Amino acid sequence: MGERLEKFGLTALRTLSRMPYPLLRGLGNFAGSIAWHLARPRRRIALTNLRLCFPDWTEAQREAVARDHFRYFMRSFFERFVFWYGSPERIRALCRIEGLEHFEAHHGKPMILLAPHFVGLDAGGTRLQVETPVASMYAAQKSRVLTEAMTQGRSRFHTETSTMILRTEGMRAALRPIRDGVPFYFLPDMDLGPRDALFVPFFGVPAATVTSVSRLARIARARVVPCVTTLARDGYVVRLYPAWEDFPSGDLEADTRRMNAFIEERVLEMPAQYLWTHKRFKTRPPGEPDFYGRDRAVAG
Repeated sequence: MGERLEKFGLTALRTLSRMPYPLLRGLGNFAGSIAWHLARPRRRIALTNLRLCFPDWTEAQREAVARDHFRYFMRSFFERFVFWYGSPERIRALCRIEGLEHFEAHHGKPMILLAPHFVGLDAGGTRLQVETPVASMYAAQKSRVLTEAMTQGRSRFHTETSTMILRTEGMRAALRPIRDGVPFYFLPDMDLGPRDALFVPFFGVPAATVTSVSRLARIARARVVPCVTTLARDGYVVRLYPAWEDFPSGDLEADTRRMNAFIEERVLEMPAQYLWTHKRFKTRPPGEPDFYGRDRAVAG
C-alpha cells in the first residue's frame, strides 16, 4: 500500500511538471509559504543556522531570508520533476549555462565540479547531463520508489557513461570516472560527521567539513571547477567558474577553508537559496554544546 501511494504521488508530480512554467513556479511559491507554517522543526533549524552565521542581522532579517528559502526550496522540489522527466529542449529552455568555457577548457581531463548545496543543484546537474556525461554521488532515500525515480531522473542522459555513486561506496568509487575524464559533480558541504572531516570556519562557526575535494584532486590530479546553480524568475542559471589555481596546495586545512570561503561568497550573493534546513553544525568539537537540542529527533 505504501509503495502504491508513493508511485501515485510521483505520477501526480510528473503530471504537474507539465504545467506552464509560471503556474508551476506559483505552485512552488504557494507550497513554500504553507511549508513555512507546517514544517516547524525545519523552520527552527533554518533560523538556528541563520542566527549562527549572521549574528549581526536582526531577527526580522533572518526570518525574511528563511521564509524566502522555503519558497525557493519548494519551487525547486516541484520543478525538479521537469528535469527528471522533461524533454532536453524544455530543460535547455528552462536552465541556461554561463561560463561554459571554464568547463570546456578541461573537458575530457580529470575534473571535479564543486557544486555546493544551493536549492537549484539538482537542476544544474541534470542540465549538464543533457550535454555531456557527468558522474555524481547521492544518498539513498528512505523510500525505495523515490530513490529509483531520483537515480533514473538524474542519469537518463548518456546512460552508457554517466555514473551515479552511492555515498556508502565512499570516495574510492569516485576516482574511476574522474580518471576516465567524466566530470564529477560533487556536493561536499554537508555535515557528514567527524570522519574524514576537519573543523573549519563557515561564517565564523567551526563546521565539520569533509576534506574530499582536496584529497580527490590530489589523487586524481583533477582540476576543481566550481559550479553553482541559481533560481531566477524565469528558470535557472548554471554558473561555471574558472578552475582553482594552486589547488590542492598540500595543506588540507587551507584547501578546506578555501572551499568554505568560496561558498560563503556565493551565499552572500543569494542567502535565501542556500540549504539552511540542513543541520550544518550538527557535529561539534569536543565540549561544545548541541545547537539543535530541541530537534534531536529530526534527521540532519
